Amino acid sequence: MPAVILYGGKGGVGKTTCAAATGWSSADSDQETLVVSTDPAHSLGDVFETDVGSDPTQIKPCLSAVEVDPGKGTAQYEALFEALADDLGGAGIDLDEAGLTDLFRSGLVPGSDQLAALTTLDSYADDDRYDRVVFDTAPTGHTLRLLDLPQAVGTGVETALSVREQVSRKTDAAKTMLFGPYATMGGDDEDDRAFTDLLDEMERVAALLRDPEQTEFRVVCQPERLVLAETERLVERLRAADVPVGHLVVNRVLTDVNENCARCTAQRDSQQDVLADIEAAFEETDIIELPDLTGRASGTAVLDEIAPMLTDA
Repeated sequence: MPAVILYGGKGGVGKTTCAAATGWSSADSDQETLVVSTDPAHSLGDVFETDVGSDPTQIKPCLSAVEVDPGKGTAQYEALFEALADDLGGAGIDLDEAGLTDLFRSGLVPGSDQLAALTTLDSYADDDRYDRVVFDTAPTGHTLRLLDLPQAVGTGVETALSVREQVSRKTDAAKTMLFGPYATMGGDDEDDRAFTDLLDEMERVAALLRDPEQTEFRVVCQPERLVLAETERLVERLRAADVPVGHLVVNRVLTDVNENCARCTAQRDSQQDVLADIEAAFEETDIIELPDLTGRASGTAVLDEIAPMLTDA
């Protein structure tokens, strides 16, 4: 398995369980592993049957987990554009909070959970403490926005830097005219470094998401018609963005039903029809089928059962 694995798909299909099971098995192979939930509706702690916080929590030897705090996502970004507003204010341009929002109304200001997911991806994927990092991502819509976010944030940062540079040139010229050549000496470029650091971070994330040597995106679905349609759109979008899709995980497949139960056999037959369509639609993708363990196992017992299926694929 690669060093970075991301699980994505429609809400409720079992992404969290798959991510937890992959981390569970990876740790059993003595790989220092971190499982990260970037879904604002965290359930990682429920799967591991322990409290998981916003800092890595030890689950068992070689395995830690963390649930990303969305509030951390925009703090840095907002601070940068507040600095921009201060620059404009220093130049005599009054830009209140509403005006700042209007300036970046084109969608360059991300949601906190999305930006938190990207910054977390960058920081933990490059963390020497871990051999492997497994991400449980938010439902499909959030994931698709993540693909565009590095470029959007980068464009926003470049715009801000350009505005700051223009304002700085004009205010420096005015200061020099009034107070002489030494008036602009000793300026602090800390804000500029913060802008460029964020820009570099987004570039690293974009490169990581598209590097098949380091990253694999696994799409999770269930054998249902509506889920299949959304899964096809997600895979198509990921491939269009050059994000490597390694496996399609079909979860909760009925494998052992009561043949005397008409409803049970009908559901199984319906699933088999959808599975045939899945194989046809994704014939170039490795498919993993996970059994429906409802009523048969729960908690970490589920991880013990499905972990080998996800690791040995």
